[in-house]
Amino acid sequence: MDPIVVVGASLGGLSALDALRTGGYDGDVVVLEAASGLPSDRPPLSKQVLAGTMDPDAARQPLAAKLEELRADVRWSTVVESFAASDLRLRLRNGEELQAAGVVVATGAAPRTLGGPNLAGVHVLRTLEDCLALRADLDVGPDRVVVVGAGFIGAEVAATCRELGLSVTLLEGAPAPMARVLPESVGSFVADLHRAHGVDVRLGVGVDGLVGADGRVSGVRLGDGTTIAAQVVVVGIGVAPSTGWLAGSGVPLGNGVTCDETCLAVPGVVAAGDVAEWFNPHFGERMRVEQWEHAIEQGAAAGRRLLAGDGPGEPFASVPWFWSDQYDRKFQMAGRPAATDEAHVFEGSFEEQRFVVAFRRGDRCTGVLGVNRPRHVVQSRMRLAESLAWEPIEALLS
Repeated sequence: MDPIVVVGASLGGLSALDALRTGGYDGDVVVLEAASGLPSDRPPLSKQVLAGTMDPDAARQPLAAKLEELRADVRWSTVVESFAASDLRLRLRNGEELQAAGVVVATGAAPRTLGGPNLAGVHVLRTLEDCLALRADLDVGPDRVVVVGAGFIGAEVAATCRELGLSVTLLEGAPAPMARVLPESVGSFVADLHRAHGVDVRLGVGVDGLVGADGRVSGVRLGDGTTIAAQVVVVGIGVAPSTGWLAGSGVPLGNGVTCDETCLAVPGVVAAGDVAEWFNPHFGERMRVEQWEHAIEQGAAAGRRLLAGDGPGEPFASVPWFWSDQYDRKFQMAGRPAATDEAHVFEGSFEEQRFVVAFRRGDRCTGVLGVNRPRHVVQSRMRLAESLAWEPIEALLS
Protein backbone atom coordinates (compact mmCIF):
# COMPACT_ATOMS: atom_id res chain seq x y z
CA MET A 1 0.00 0.00 0.00
CA ASP A 2 1.30 3.46 -0.88
CA PRO A 3 2.19 5.71 2.06
CA ILE A 4 0.65 8.97 3.11
CA VAL A 5 3.31 11.63 2.54
CA VAL A 6 3.65 14.67 4.80
CA VAL A 7 5.69 17.37 3.09
CA GLY A 8 7.19 19.45 5.89
CA ALA A 9 8.00 18.42 9.48
CA SER A 10 6.47 21.68 10.64
CA LEU A 11 4.08 22.08 13.54
CA GLY A 12 1.19 21.63 11.13
CA GLY A 13 2.77 18.62 9.48
CA LEU A 14 3.50 16.76 12.70
CA SER A 15 0.04 17.61 14.04
CA ALA A 16 -1.45 16.01 10.92
CA LEU A 17 0.70 12.94 11.49
CA ASP A 18 -0.44 12.76 15.10
CA ALA A 19 -4.09 13.01 14.02
CA LEU A 20 -3.60 10.17 11.53
CA ARG A 21 -2.23 7.87 14.22
CA THR A 22 -4.76 8.95 16.83
CA GLY A 23 -7.50 8.38 14.28
CA GLY A 24 -6.44 4.78 13.79
CA TYR A 25 -4.38 4.97 10.61
CA ASP A 26 -1.84 2.14 10.79
CA GLY A 27 -0.32 2.41 7.32
CA ASP A 28 3.03 3.84 6.30
CA VAL A 29 3.67 7.57 6.61
CA VAL A 30 6.66 9.31 5.07
CA VAL A 31 7.66 12.77 6.28
CA LEU A 32 9.83 14.79 3.92
CA GLU A 33 11.68 17.74 5.48
CA ALA A 34 14.04 20.04 3.60
CA ALA A 35 15.97 20.99 6.75
CA SER A 36 18.59 18.73 8.27
CA GLY A 37 16.59 18.30 11.47
CA LEU A 38 13.30 19.05 13.14
CA PRO A 39 12.41 22.75 12.87
CA SER A 40 12.38 24.53 16.22
CA ASP A 41 9.35 25.88 17.99
CA ARG A 42 9.20 29.45 16.69
CA PRO A 43 7.59 31.59 19.45
CA PRO A 44 10.68 31.60 21.73
CA LEU A 45 13.02 32.57 18.88
CA SER A 46 12.09 36.26 18.92
CA LYS A 47 12.00 36.39 22.70
CA GLN A 48 13.68 34.00 25.16
CA VAL A 49 16.19 32.32 22.82
CA LEU A 50 17.15 35.62 21.23
CA ALA A 51 17.54 37.20 24.66
CA GLY A 52 19.70 34.29 25.85
CA THR A 53 17.32 33.31 28.66
CA MET A 54 16.35 29.98 27.08
CA ASP A 55 18.66 27.24 25.88
CA PRO A 56 18.17 26.77 22.13
CA ASP A 57 17.64 23.04 22.66
CA ALA A 58 14.59 23.85 24.77
CA ALA A 59 12.84 25.48 21.81
CA ARG A 60 11.39 22.17 20.67
CA GLN A 61 8.12 21.53 18.92
CA PRO A 62 5.43 20.10 21.22
CA LEU A 63 5.45 16.78 19.32
CA ALA A 64 9.24 16.43 19.14
CA ALA A 65 9.38 13.92 21.99
CA LYS A 66 6.59 11.91 20.38
CA LEU A 67 8.13 11.62 16.93
CA GLU A 68 9.38 8.06 17.33
CA GLU A 69 6.03 6.96 18.74
CA LEU A 70 4.30 8.33 15.64
CA ARG A 71 6.09 5.69 13.55
CA ALA A 72 6.94 7.72 10.48
CA ASP A 73 9.73 7.34 7.95
CA VAL A 74 11.23 10.81 8.46
CA ARG A 75 13.66 11.88 5.76
CA TRP A 76 15.74 14.95 6.59
CA SER A 77 17.43 17.18 4.00
CA THR A 78 14.90 16.00 1.42
CA VAL A 79 13.51 18.52 -1.04
CA VAL A 80 10.43 17.92 -3.18
CA GLU A 81 11.05 19.26 -6.68
CA SER A 82 7.59 18.71 -8.17
CA PHE A 83 4.24 17.06 -7.61
CA ALA A 84 1.43 15.76 -9.80
CA ALA A 85 -1.99 15.94 -8.15
CA SER A 86 -3.50 13.72 -10.86
CA ASP A 87 -1.77 10.60 -9.53
CA LEU A 88 -0.28 11.86 -6.23
CA ARG A 89 3.28 11.33 -7.40
CA LEU A 90 6.17 13.35 -5.93
CA ARG A 91 9.56 13.84 -7.52
CA LEU A 92 12.44 14.51 -5.12
CA ARG A 93 15.57 16.53 -5.81
CA ASN A 94 17.67 13.38 -5.42
CA GLY A 95 15.84 11.87 -8.41
CA GLU A 96 13.61 9.54 -6.43
CA GLU A 97 9.87 9.35 -7.06
CA LEU A 98 7.24 8.59 -4.44
CA GLN A 99 3.72 7.37 -5.10
CA ALA A 100 1.43 8.56 -2.30
CA ALA A 101 -1.95 7.46 -1.04
CA GLY A 102 -2.50 10.97 0.26
CA VAL A 103 -0.45 14.13 0.74
CA VAL A 104 -0.30 16.69 3.54
CA VAL A 105 1.20 20.01 2.39
CA ALA A 106 2.85 21.61 5.43
CA THR A 107 5.80 23.46 3.94
CA GLY A 108 5.10 26.68 5.81
CA ALA A 109 6.30 30.03 4.54
CA ALA A 110 9.55 31.86 3.88
CA PRO A 111 10.39 35.38 5.09
CA ARG A 112 10.32 38.20 2.59
CA THR A 113 13.54 40.14 2.12
CA LEU A 114 14.52 43.61 0.94
CA GLY A 115 16.59 42.26 -1.93
CA GLY A 116 19.83 43.90 -2.97
CA PRO A 117 23.36 42.77 -2.09
CA ASN A 118 23.95 39.98 0.41
CA LEU A 119 25.43 41.86 3.38
CA ALA A 120 26.60 40.51 6.71
CA GLY A 121 24.58 41.84 9.62
CA VAL A 122 21.23 41.64 7.80
CA HIS A 123 18.86 39.11 9.29
CA VAL A 124 15.43 37.57 9.02
CA LEU A 125 13.99 35.53 11.87
CA ARG A 126 12.28 32.28 11.01
CA THR A 127 14.50 29.39 12.09
CA LEU A 128 16.77 28.59 15.02
CA GLU A 129 19.75 29.18 12.74
CA ASP A 130 18.39 32.67 11.95
CA CYS A 131 17.98 33.34 15.66
CA LEU A 132 21.47 32.22 16.63
CA ALA A 133 23.07 34.23 13.82
CA LEU A 134 21.20 37.34 14.93
CA ARG A 135 22.06 36.74 18.57
CA ALA A 136 25.75 36.44 17.71
CA ASP A 137 25.62 39.87 16.06
CA LEU A 138 23.74 41.34 19.02
CA ASP A 139 26.28 39.93 21.46
CA VAL A 140 28.97 42.09 19.82
CA GLY A 141 27.09 45.17 21.05
CA PRO A 142 26.19 47.10 17.88
CA ASP A 143 25.73 50.84 18.18
CA ARG A 144 22.28 50.56 16.60
CA VAL A 145 19.86 47.87 15.50
CA VAL A 146 17.31 48.79 12.84
CA VAL A 147 14.19 46.66 12.60
CA VAL A 148 12.32 47.00 9.31
CA GLY A 149 8.65 46.18 9.77
CA ALA A 150 6.54 46.73 12.89
CA GLY A 151 4.41 43.62 12.73
CA PHE A 152 4.34 41.32 15.72
CA ILE A 153 7.70 39.70 14.91
CA GLY A 154 9.40 43.03 14.31
CA ALA A 155 7.89 44.47 17.49
CA GLU A 156 9.03 41.48 19.54
CA VAL A 157 12.56 41.68 18.17
CA ALA A 158 12.67 45.43 18.89
CA ALA A 159 11.50 44.81 22.47
CA THR A 160 14.06 42.05 23.02
CA CYS A 161 16.88 44.21 21.67
CA ARG A 162 15.90 47.09 23.96
CA GLU A 163 15.83 44.78 26.96
CA LEU A 164 19.37 43.79 26.01
CA GLY A 165 20.29 47.47 26.34
CA LEU A 166 20.72 48.13 22.62
CA SER A 167 19.71 51.25 20.70
CA VAL A 168 16.85 50.37 18.36
CA THR A 169 15.09 52.07 15.47
CA LEU A 170 11.80 50.51 14.35
CA LEU A 171 10.68 51.40 10.81
CA GLU A 172 7.17 50.90 9.44
CA GLY A 173 5.83 52.00 6.08
CA ALA A 174 2.22 52.13 7.28
CA PRO A 175 0.81 54.92 9.49
CA ALA A 176 0.84 52.59 12.51
CA PRO A 177 2.25 49.20 13.51
CA MET A 178 0.16 46.18 12.50
CA ALA A 179 -1.97 48.41 10.28
CA ARG A 180 -2.82 45.48 8.01
CA VAL A 181 -4.69 43.62 10.75
CA LEU A 182 -5.59 46.14 13.48
CA PRO A 183 -7.28 49.55 13.57
CA GLU A 184 -4.87 52.48 13.74
CA SER A 185 -5.78 53.33 17.36
CA VAL A 186 -4.44 49.97 18.53
CA GLY A 187 -1.36 50.22 16.34
CA SER A 188 -0.67 53.67 17.77
CA PHE A 189 -0.70 52.14 21.25
CA VAL A 190 1.98 49.67 20.15
CA ALA A 191 4.10 52.53 18.77
CA ASP A 192 3.74 54.50 22.01
CA LEU A 193 4.64 51.43 24.08
CA HIS A 194 7.93 51.07 22.21
CA ARG A 195 8.66 54.79 22.39
CA ALA A 196 8.15 54.65 26.15
CA HIS A 197 10.90 52.04 26.28
CA GLY A 198 13.32 54.14 24.27
CA VAL A 199 12.77 52.81 20.75
CA ASP A 200 13.10 55.31 17.91
CA VAL A 201 9.80 54.50 16.12
CA ARG A 202 9.36 55.94 12.64
CA LEU A 203 6.05 55.43 10.87
CA GLY A 204 5.01 56.05 7.29
CA VAL A 205 8.56 55.72 6.04
CA GLY A 206 9.69 53.71 3.04
CA VAL A 207 12.95 51.81 2.77
CA ASP A 208 14.86 52.23 -0.47
CA GLY A 209 17.61 49.77 0.36
CA LEU A 210 20.59 48.92 2.48
CA VAL A 211 23.99 50.57 2.60
CA GLY A 212 27.09 48.46 3.05
CA ALA A 213 30.84 48.71 3.43
CA ASP A 214 33.32 45.86 3.03
CA GLY A 215 30.51 43.34 2.71
CA ARG A 216 28.71 44.35 5.90
CA VAL A 217 25.63 46.48 6.39
CA SER A 218 26.32 50.01 7.58
CA GLY A 219 22.92 51.62 7.27
CA VAL A 220 19.37 51.70 5.94
CA ARG A 221 18.52 54.16 3.19
CA LEU A 222 15.02 55.63 3.51
CA GLY A 223 12.66 56.79 0.81
CA ASP A 224 13.40 60.44 1.55
CA GLY A 225 17.07 59.92 0.79
CA THR A 226 18.32 59.93 4.38
CA THR A 227 20.28 57.06 5.87
CA ILE A 228 20.10 55.57 9.34
CA ALA A 229 23.42 54.12 10.47
CA ALA A 230 23.11 50.53 11.65
CA GLN A 231 25.43 47.64 12.30
CA VAL A 232 22.57 45.11 12.51
CA VAL A 233 19.35 45.12 10.48
CA VAL A 234 16.42 42.79 11.10
CA VAL A 235 13.87 42.49 8.29
CA GLY A 236 10.37 41.59 9.44
CA ILE A 237 8.16 42.42 6.47
CA GLY A 238 6.08 39.27 6.37
CA VAL A 239 6.32 35.86 4.76
CA ALA A 240 5.34 34.19 1.51
CA PRO A 241 3.81 30.68 1.45
CA SER A 242 6.31 28.05 0.29
CA THR A 243 4.45 26.73 -2.75
CA GLY A 244 7.04 26.90 -5.54
CA TRP A 245 7.28 23.10 -5.74
CA LEU A 246 3.54 22.97 -6.46
CA ALA A 247 3.69 25.09 -9.64
CA GLY A 248 1.94 23.19 -12.43
CA SER A 249 0.94 20.40 -10.06
CA GLY A 250 -2.82 20.78 -10.41
CA VAL A 251 -3.07 21.96 -6.80
CA PRO A 252 -4.89 25.32 -6.74
CA LEU A 253 -2.72 28.18 -5.52
CA GLY A 254 -3.64 31.66 -4.37
CA ASN A 255 -2.46 33.15 -1.12
CA GLY A 256 -1.01 29.73 -0.38
CA VAL A 257 -2.63 26.36 -1.14
CA THR A 258 -6.31 27.04 -1.81
CA CYS A 259 -8.43 24.65 0.25
CA ASP A 260 -12.11 24.17 0.92
CA GLU A 261 -13.64 24.38 4.40
CA THR A 262 -12.32 20.89 5.25
CA CYS A 263 -8.67 21.75 4.36
CA LEU A 264 -8.93 19.71 1.13
CA ALA A 265 -7.20 21.22 -1.93
CA VAL A 266 -7.85 18.44 -4.45
CA PRO A 267 -8.78 14.77 -3.87
CA GLY A 268 -6.10 13.20 -1.70
CA VAL A 269 -4.30 16.48 -0.93
CA VAL A 270 -4.77 18.58 2.21
CA ALA A 271 -2.82 21.55 3.55
CA ALA A 272 -2.18 22.98 7.01
CA GLY A 273 -0.39 25.83 8.74
CA ASP A 274 1.17 28.93 7.22
CA VAL A 275 0.95 27.50 3.70
CA ALA A 276 -2.81 26.87 3.73
CA GLU A 277 -5.54 29.28 2.68
CA TRP A 278 -8.92 27.80 3.48
CA PHE A 279 -12.54 28.87 3.74
CA ASN A 280 -13.36 29.36 7.42
CA PRO A 281 -17.12 28.78 7.64
CA HIS A 282 -17.33 30.38 11.08
CA PHE A 283 -16.21 33.74 9.67
CA GLY A 284 -17.59 33.15 6.18
CA GLU A 285 -14.34 34.12 4.48
CA ARG A 286 -11.10 32.72 3.15
CA MET A 287 -8.06 33.20 5.35
CA ARG A 288 -4.47 32.12 5.83
CA VAL A 289 -3.37 32.22 9.45
CA GLU A 290 0.27 32.39 10.62
CA GLN A 291 -0.21 31.43 14.25
CA TRP A 292 1.25 28.70 16.47
CA GLU A 293 -1.95 27.25 17.90
CA HIS A 294 -3.68 27.48 14.54
CA ALA A 295 -1.00 25.27 12.95
CA ILE A 296 -1.68 22.58 15.57
CA GLU A 297 -5.45 22.75 15.14
CA GLN A 298 -5.43 22.90 11.35
CA GLY A 299 -2.82 20.14 11.11
CA ALA A 300 -5.09 17.88 13.14
CA ALA A 301 -8.06 18.85 10.95
CA ALA A 302 -6.06 18.09 7.79
CA GLY A 303 -5.09 14.67 9.11
CA ARG A 304 -8.71 13.85 9.91
CA ARG A 305 -9.74 14.99 6.44
CA LEU A 306 -7.44 12.43 4.84
CA LEU A 307 -8.91 9.75 7.08
CA ALA A 308 -12.39 10.67 5.82
CA GLY A 309 -11.33 9.58 2.31
CA ASP A 310 -14.07 10.16 -0.24
CA GLY A 311 -16.50 11.28 2.46
CA PRO A 312 -17.51 14.93 2.90
CA GLY A 313 -15.10 15.62 5.76
CA GLU A 314 -15.61 17.88 8.74
CA PRO A 315 -15.41 21.66 8.24
CA PHE A 316 -12.55 23.35 10.06
CA ALA A 317 -14.28 26.31 11.69
CA SER A 318 -11.80 27.99 14.00
CA VAL A 319 -11.40 31.17 16.01
CA PRO A 320 -7.71 32.07 15.52
CA TRP A 321 -5.76 32.67 18.72
CA PHE A 322 -2.54 34.60 19.08
CA TRP A 323 -0.24 36.01 21.74
CA SER A 324 2.82 38.26 21.82
CA ASP A 325 5.12 39.32 24.65
CA GLN A 326 6.61 42.81 24.40
CA TYR A 327 8.44 44.13 27.48
CA ASP A 328 6.17 43.34 30.45
CA ARG A 329 3.02 43.51 28.33
CA LYS A 330 1.33 40.32 27.16
CA PHE A 331 -0.86 40.70 24.08
CA GLN A 332 -3.52 38.04 23.51
CA MET A 333 -5.98 38.07 20.65
CA ALA A 334 -8.88 35.88 19.58
CA GLY A 335 -10.50 36.26 16.19
CA ARG A 336 -9.65 37.80 12.87
CA PRO A 337 -10.08 41.60 12.92
CA ALA A 338 -9.25 43.95 10.07
CA ALA A 339 -7.83 47.46 10.00
CA THR A 340 -11.22 48.90 9.02
CA ASP A 341 -13.12 47.40 11.99
CA GLU A 342 -14.37 49.63 14.80
CA ALA A 343 -12.31 49.36 17.99
CA HIS A 344 -14.24 49.51 21.29
CA VAL A 345 -12.28 49.63 24.56
CA PHE A 346 -14.15 47.93 27.41
CA GLU A 347 -11.62 47.29 30.20
CA GLY A 348 -8.79 49.60 31.19
CA SER A 349 -7.31 52.07 28.75
CA PHE A 350 -4.43 52.59 26.36
CA GLU A 351 -2.90 55.01 28.87
CA GLU A 352 -2.85 52.32 31.60
CA GLN A 353 -1.28 49.85 29.13
CA ARG A 354 -3.82 47.30 30.34
CA PHE A 355 -7.05 46.97 28.40
CA VAL A 356 -9.45 44.85 26.41
CA VAL A 357 -10.60 46.04 23.01
CA ALA A 358 -13.26 44.35 20.88
CA PHE A 359 -13.47 44.83 17.13
CA ARG A 360 -16.84 45.37 15.48
CA ARG A 361 -17.89 44.99 11.85
CA GLY A 362 -21.59 45.64 11.43
CA ASP A 363 -23.45 43.36 13.83
CA ARG A 364 -20.49 41.03 14.28
CA CYS A 365 -17.51 40.93 16.60
CA THR A 366 -14.47 39.97 14.55
CA GLY A 367 -12.05 39.70 17.44
CA VAL A 368 -10.97 40.66 20.94
CA LEU A 369 -7.49 41.85 21.93
CA GLY A 370 -6.28 42.10 25.50
CA VAL A 371 -3.10 43.52 26.96
CA ASN A 372 -2.41 42.03 30.42
CA ARG A 373 -6.07 40.96 30.58
CA PRO A 374 -5.90 37.18 29.96
CA ARG A 375 -9.17 36.17 31.61
CA HIS A 376 -11.23 38.53 29.49
CA VAL A 377 -9.69 37.29 26.25
CA VAL A 378 -10.10 33.61 27.14
CA GLN A 379 -13.75 34.16 27.97
CA SER A 380 -14.24 36.16 24.77
CA ARG A 381 -12.67 33.42 22.70
CA MET A 382 -15.12 30.88 24.04
CA ARG A 383 -18.00 33.24 23.31
CA LEU A 384 -16.73 33.88 19.78
CA ALA A 385 -16.54 30.15 19.17
CA GLU A 386 -20.28 30.00 19.85
CA SER A 387 -21.21 33.05 17.78
CA LEU A 388 -19.67 36.14 16.23
CA ALA A 389 -22.70 38.22 17.21
CA TRP A 390 -21.71 41.56 18.74
CA GLU A 391 -24.25 41.69 21.57
CA PRO A 392 -22.95 38.68 23.60
CA ILE A 393 -19.40 40.05 23.52
CA GLU A 394 -20.61 43.51 24.49
CA ALA A 395 -22.58 42.01 27.41
CA LEU A 396 -19.58 39.90 28.50
CA LEU A 397 -17.14 42.80 28.56
CA SER A 398 -19.38 45.61 29.76
